[in-house]
Amino acid sequence: MEHVTEGVKILLGNPKKAIRKLALPMIVGLSAQMVYNIVDAIWVSGLGADALAAVGFFFPFFFLLMALATGISVGASSAISRKIGSRNKRDADSVAIHSLIIGGIVAIAVSLPFLIFIDKLFAVMGAGEVTKMATAYARILFAGSIFIFFSSIANGILRGEGDTKRAMYALLLGSILNIVLDPIFIYTFRLGVAGAAWATLISIITSSILLSYWLFFKRTTYVSIHFNEFSFNWQIVKEILKVGIPASIIQLSMSFSILVLNILVVRAGGTDGVAVFTTGWRVVMIGMIPLLGIATAVTAVTGAAYGARDVEKLNTSYMYAIKLGFVIGTTVAIFTYVFAPWITLLFTHSQNSARIANDLTTFLKIITLFYPFATFGMFSSAMFQGIGKGMNSLAVTILRTIILTVPMAYIFAFSIHLGLKGVWMGIVVGNTIAAFIAFSWAKMYVRKMEH
Repeated sequence: MEHVTEGVKILLGNPKKAIRKLALPMIVGLSAQMVYNIVDAIWVSGLGADALAAVGFFFPFFFLLMALATGISVGASSAISRKIGSRNKRDADSVAIHSLIIGGIVAIAVSLPFLIFIDKLFAVMGAGEVTKMATAYARILFAGSIFIFFSSIANGILRGEGDTKRAMYALLLGSILNIVLDPIFIYTFRLGVAGAAWATLISIITSSILLSYWLFFKRTTYVSIHFNEFSFNWQIVKEILKVGIPASIIQLSMSFSILVLNILVVRAGGTDGVAVFTTGWRVVMIGMIPLLGIATAVTAVTGAAYGARDVEKLNTSYMYAIKLGFVIGTTVAIFTYVFAPWITLLFTHSQNSARIANDLTTFLKIITLFYPFATFGMFSSAMFQGIGKGMNSLAVTILRTIILTVPMAYIFAFSIHLGLKGVWMGIVVGNTIAAFIAFSWAKMYVRKMEH
C-alpha cells in the first residue's frame, strides 16, 4: 500500500492553503541561503582583494554548475507533482530515480574537463597572480560537484511531493554549517580561499547525507527510490528535460542580462555605478525571497492540479498566488522606499563607500516600483513550469531579461539621456511590461484548458 505523506495531502488539498503551506518553509530556507552568501563574502573579503578576485574568477563556472543542477531539480519537481496529481506513484518514483541518474551523469561530464584544465582557463581569462588561488578554490568545488547536483535534485524531489519542510531543513543545515565552518577553515586552519571552498563543500555533503537518509534509508518520503528496480524510460527523461533544459537556460539568461546591464552601468556611471548596481541588486534579491518561495509552491501546486486535470484548482492556486505576491511585493516596495536611506547606510558606512550613498538610495527608491509587478511574470513562469511547458517559461524569461529590460535600460540611459537613473528606470519598465505580457499569455493558456 502506498504511503501518502503530509506533503502529498497538502498538494492534493485546498489550493490556497497549499500555496501558503508550501511557500513558507521555502522562504525560510532561501533566506538562510542568502544570509550565508552575504556572510561568506564578508569572511572572504577579510583575506583581501586577491582572495575576492580568486572567488570572482570561479563565479561564472559555479553559476554554470548551479544553473544545470537547478534545471534538473525544477524538471524533477514539476514532473513529480504532475504524476502525484494523476495518482501515478510508479511514474513519480521513476522520475525521482531518472533525475538523480541524469544529475550524476551531467555533474561528471561537466566537471571532469574543468578539473583538468581550469588552471589554463583562469590564465587565459587574465587571472595572473591569483591563478593559483583561484585554481585551488575551483578544484575543490568541481571535485564535489556530484554532491552539488545531488543536494539540488533531492531538494527538488521533496518540493515536487509537497515536502517543503524537509527541503527547508536541508537548506538550513547547509547554510548554518557553512557560516560556522567558514572562519574555522579560512582563518583557524589557515587555508585561506581554499578553506572557503572546503567549508562550502562539507556543508553541501552534510546536507546530502541528510537528504540521502530521508530518501534511501528512512524511506518516509512519498516517492520510493530503488536503483535495483531502475529501467530506462525515454518518455520520463523527456518529461524531466522539457522543463529542466529551459529552466537551466533561464538561469543562464538572467546571468547574461546582468552582465549586459553591468556594461551599460559602466558606460553610464563608471565603476561607482557598478558598485551601486552590485550592492543594490543584493538588496533586490533579499526583497525577492518571499516571491521566490511562493514561486516554488506555484510550480508544485499547479503541477499537481494539471496532473489531476483539475483546471479550476490550477487557476485558483495560480490567481491566489498572484494576489498574495502582489500584496507582499507592494509591502516590500513601500518598506524599501521609506527606509532606503537607512538600508544604504548598512552598505556605505566606510569612508571608501560613502561616496555612493546618494546613488544607492536613488537606485533603491526607483527599483522598488518593480516589486509588486514582478509577481505577475514570475508566477506565470512558475505556472508554465508546473504544467510542463518549459519552453513557455523560457520565452517569458527571455522576453523579460534580454528582449525588453536591456533595450529599455539603454533607451532611458542614453537616448533619453537619464544616465544611471535611466538604467534603473529601464529595468523597472522592461520588467513590468514583460510581467503583464506573461500574465496575459498564462491567463489565455488557462482559459484554453478550460474549454
